[in-house]
Amino acid sequence: MERGMVKVINDVGLHARPAALFVAKAASFKSDIRIQNTTKPGKWVNAKSVLGVLTLGVEKDHEIEITAEGEDEVEAVRQMIALIKNDFA
Repeated sequence: MERGMVKVINDVGLHARPAALFVAKAASFKSDIRIQNTTKPGKWVNAKSVLGVLTLGVEKDHEIEITAEGEDEVEAVRQMIALIKNDFA
């Protein structure tokens, strides 16, 4: 299992368009990818579910943890973190 932490810098956090982009990127990997908002600790959700991601209430400057398990887990976590660090660009 691969894991990583990242701070969300987008002005709206992981809501609407950023959440959709995040989920689309997660769906491009074979690994199971999960996400948790560590600023407001709670449940882990499937990163490939837009509804799940939206329920986390991730706002700007929140820290999230991403885990991946599967054949492309290292690349999955690396690219998911890069997407957030690059403000979904």
